Amino acid sequence: MSMTRTVQDALNQQINAELGASYEYLAMSAWCAAQNLLGSARWLRLQSQEEYGHAMKLFDFVLARGGEVALKEMPAPTQKFANLHNVFERVLKQEQAVSGQIDSLYELAFKEKAFSATVELQWFVTEQVEEEKSAREILAKLSLIGSDPAALLDFDRELGSRTPGA
Repeated sequence: MSMTRTVQDALNQQINAELGASYEYLAMSAWCAAQNLLGSARWLRLQSQEEYGHAMKLFDFVLARGGEVALKEMPAPTQKFANLHNVFERVLKQEQAVSGQIDSLYELAFKEKAFSATVELQWFVTEQVEEEKSAREILAKLSLIGSDPAALLDFDRELGSRTPGA
């Protein structure tokens, strides 16, 4: 194995965190679909797929470095929300938590002199800046919309225009 057990364990923890985030987004998508907020449901489903992709990026890295992947049991995601604003508050909290996890993982990899891991993780550091920015922008728009149903439907349509990888 070309990385320390400490780094491998931390990477495995992050793989599982990314899979958990994917699961959370999928639950949010299902809630939105049940509310007929199909644009939001699409946005969140794509976000779920993106988080899964993040997990696979780390999964493949661990394997490429000769490590072992250890998948863990996941807790059930939150499935009930008061409204769409509440959903995206959860999105922002989740992204902020992931940012903290990535920062800690990067710090550990650097301390352990796992330089190939720091290079791999640099992509995640940059990605998290974009993820948090996106969640903040959506929340700001939802705050402006307030309880205006027509504006909410227009915004839901806007969220539905998201394309994979965007």
